[in-house]
Amino acid sequence: MKASLGFVDEENMSMLTDLYELTMCASYFDNKRFEPATFDLFIRRLPPNRSYFLFAGLEQVLLFLEKMRFTEEHIKFLKSQGFKEEFLEYLRNFKFSGDVWAVPEGTVVFPNEPLIRVTAPIIEAQLIETFILNTINLQTTIATKASRVVYAAQGRSVIEFGLRREHGTDAGMKVARASYIAGCHGTSNVLAGMMYSIPIFGTMAHSFVMFFDNEIESFRAFAKTFPDKSTLLIDTFDNIKGAENAITVAKELEKMGFRLRGVRIDSGDLVEISRKVRKMLDDNGLGYVQIFASGDLDEYKIRELLSKGAKIDAFGVGTRMGTSADRPYVDIIYKLCEKMNEKGEFEPIMKLSERKATLPGRKQVFRFMDERGNFSKDVIALEGENIDGEALLIKVMEKGKIVYDMPSLEDIRKNALNNLSRLPEKYKRLRGASKYPVKLSPKLKRLIKDLREKLKS
Repeated sequence: MKASLGFVDEENMSMLTDLYELTMCASYFDNKRFEPATFDLFIRRLPPNRSYFLFAGLEQVLLFLEKMRFTEEHIKFLKSQGFKEEFLEYLRNFKFSGDVWAVPEGTVVFPNEPLIRVTAPIIEAQLIETFILNTINLQTTIATKASRVVYAAQGRSVIEFGLRREHGTDAGMKVARASYIAGCHGTSNVLAGMMYSIPIFGTMAHSFVMFFDNEIESFRAFAKTFPDKSTLLIDTFDNIKGAENAITVAKELEKMGFRLRGVRIDSGDLVEISRKVRKMLDDNGLGYVQIFASGDLDEYKIRELLSKGAKIDAFGVGTRMGTSADRPYVDIIYKLCEKMNEKGEFEPIMKLSERKATLPGRKQVFRFMDERGNFSKDVIALEGENIDGEALLIKVMEKGKIVYDMPSLEDIRKNALNNLSRLPEKYKRLRGASKYPVKLSPKLKRLIKDLREKLKS
């Protein structure tokens, strides 16, 4: 076995799937079932203390679908697992050829709404399930969590600080991306900064302060290296003494024509300490020096700090946001909604399992606005219905090729912030938010009723 750092490179992404996807596809192939089908990806229900989702991850899905291939190394491994040669030959020539409709990244969405709709030959549509679910689950979970943290910060900067505790290298990159989409000002993740052009931020660790003979020496050393962008960590020994030392260094920087960017507090009573430090800075003519807080923060802690009058200008939020600690996943699923019959016509299908029933047919989501341009309700309808609202699903891939202009990360972020600004306050409360109305069209309701009767007969 080869030694490995554990990264999954693009060439091997096609093998990042559950075994049962391949076994089902092998059986479809063996039984000569190649007809097309349509699958919906959607989130079944809201987790506790969530009132919406912020959709993210589409770009990675589309790039995967265009590039998905099976190499000889993959074929050799699958042969060792007992797959037949005829099916392996099919995989050698595999290329996704389907059509995909999706909601744009950065869109606020709700349970049961189709977020991605795939129409493709059944083997192709089935084989991509695991990757799509994995990608959208993580980024939508984190984007939703991060948007709540940004909302709680009430316009103050939020920096994503969670790389060291996020669940692996791939997650670390996607968390940085999703958090930025949701409104965070940047990340501590240098690779994400390089790959995605996300602003990167960092201060210093307690070990840096402890390594020098005394605290002020460490501050001076750091300020010497970064005279125009230093943020000093003041709580290694004593917050007040640390603030005094930071003030001394700030005055020294002023004489050289520079300004101290900020001081960071990572422990203790952040409300009381931030008030005292703010007064000390202001009394010394350092009103421009920001107070940056970190340490086990999330939206609930930030809201509490600000409600108690904490004098904090920016927040570094790590573990609890980067892992979405209170809800580290969403109930995301990918289900068959129509299949082609023997006449060559698509016919709707649905699952009737208790509490897991699905919506049949090829669908569209329509969004309605109030007189102020804010979101008022959504309607899930069958494709082709004449509904007055704004259609959310757009065609993004045709015959296996991306057919729309992929937005930049900045444009996705702008879309997200615009969506969140148009979601009324009652739906954004951290606890006890109102339930956003999502209705089914009359035609879809009739189809559901008719199919239930047919499938149960």
